[in-house]
Amino acid sequence: MIQADADLSRLDRAIVNAFQGGFPVVERPFEPAAKALQDRGVDVTASELCERVKFLDDEGILSRFGALVNAEEIGGTATLVAMHAPPERFDEVAEQVNAHREVAHNYEREHPHLNMWFVVSVAAESRVDEVLGEIEAETGQPTYNMPKLHEFHVGAKFLLDGPISDGDLDLSHLGPEVEPSGERMLTPDERDLVLEIQGGLPVTETPYADVAEALGQDTAWVVETIKRFNVEGKVRRVGVIPNHYALGYSENGMTVWNVPDDIVMEVGPEIAALDFVTHCYRRPRHEGVWPYNFFAMTHGRSKEESDARIERVREVMSDYWDVDDGDWDSLFSTRILKKTGIRLDERADANTE
Repeated sequence: MIQADADLSRLDRAIVNAFQGGFPVVERPFEPAAKALQDRGVDVTASELCERVKFLDDEGILSRFGALVNAEEIGGTATLVAMHAPPERFDEVAEQVNAHREVAHNYEREHPHLNMWFVVSVAAESRVDEVLGEIEAETGQPTYNMPKLHEFHVGAKFLLDGPISDGDLDLSHLGPEVEPSGERMLTPDERDLVLEIQGGLPVTETPYADVAEALGQDTAWVVETIKRFNVEGKVRRVGVIPNHYALGYSENGMTVWNVPDDIVMEVGPEIAALDFVTHCYRRPRHEGVWPYNFFAMTHGRSKEESDARIERVREVMSDYWDVDDGDWDSLFSTRILKKTGIRLDERADANTE
């Protein structure tokens, strides 16, 4: 894998900046994508663009290329959970938590008590309590469930110095005209498509045709369905998904705030509008343990940049209420304990007609 301080080429930087969302959903998408880069002063052919995306993917600069599936719209549920792992048993507890297949991500975070944070993803909401009960019995530690009460923003973009530095190139309008189906349930064919693309698209000049061949479907159906999923919200965006660590965004700060309940729905959209806030939610408090009801995730390429961004969040907060030092905290991740991604198979199966 290329290191974070790698000297990425001008083309590499253009690709990362331009295509974190809004990649064309057409049969040969690299052709209009290359044309759009040419129009922005980046000289590249469709074949060269495809080859470079594949290189970035192979070298770990990208986590993947393709459609970012919105797991919530596919079925089932996911929730954020915090717990205390005693320092002398930390690795043992992490191993016990990670052994559960329902645990998708797990991070060690800086906090004097709640030092382990993980995501539980299940097909049925009732299963959350069962999994947490199992974890508590195995570890001897209480868990604190913090489900999302309101989503203000999810849309991480990690931009670099170079062409298209605003990340404002959007080609999602290309392709067939589609209308939302109005259906929450998936058809069996749609379920198969979700499972085929959840890990990314083939990095070829005809990725949708390759998916169609794997599924025994027509290319037009794959293109139309992915485009419709994008409109319906089952797919958040189509494009390159950067590995933010490889791009140098190593400072991962989860800021948490004790926002007065009567203004939290007013404050939320203002924080979500900050371009460096990648995730922004309202979550429940836990009396006597966790006083915070508002989460905003920020990323920075240095501690100084991260601290400045957190201070900007605080400034916006202060426009709405008197923020004391005890009203907020920032929990930086110190170790990735598990990161497998959300497994969609069981969740999609449970939501298929």
